[in-house]
Amino acid sequence: MRTNRPRGLWLAVGAVAALVLGIATTLLLAAGGGFRGGGPATWRGAGVQCSVPALKGHAVEVTVGDMGPGMVSRPNGRVPNGGSGGHGMGVMSLRATPSSVPAGVVSLQVANEGALLHEVVVLPLPTGQAAGERPAGGDGRVEEGGTLGEASRSCGEGAGEGIAPGAMAWTTVSLPPGRYELVCNFPGHYLAGMHAELDVTR
Repeated sequence: MRTNRPRGLWLAVGAVAALVLGIATTLLLAAGGGFRGGGPATWRGAGVQCSVPALKGHAVEVTVGDMGPGMVSRPNGRVPNGGSGGHGMGVMSLRATPSSVPAGVVSLQVANEGALLHEVVVLPLPTGQAAGERPAGGDGRVEEGGTLGEASRSCGEGAGEGIAPGAMAWTTVSLPPGRYELVCNFPGHYLAGMHAELDVTR
């Protein structure tokens, strides 16, 4: 007659191993700060930690993100897997909070929650045009004429080579009343949804 003792033994060993692994993971997360909430001033992710200095003027928190390397747009603005990357696709995102600030000095602090490099460029928004309606060239980028500021330096201020995943960047600009568009102008990113309107009031 066959006995079930070896099978029961293996089930017991597996249960103990799962319990030990769960406890070890919990301890590692607790030690590494995995359970601590963090404000935008200290962003943790992908091994990068940035401390944003005190910034002048009205603060606007900007979050950029994507669905990972598999969703990278091609230079012609097309998104793999048949997507068009057009307005409203939602493949990538750029959000600004608040979306309206008083005129004067404005500081943008940008957190990259995605898996790709990103940037934020501040452009005037022409009368009658909505965010996301700029024409893109063959390289999947929009015209940057009239740029008023840029945050694209990982853990730093101003222009750089792009904000690394998990990092922050910031820039301070002086904006008169009007409508502005915040865009990521890496090839194809604008067409994939990386734009937001910022209204500056009197």
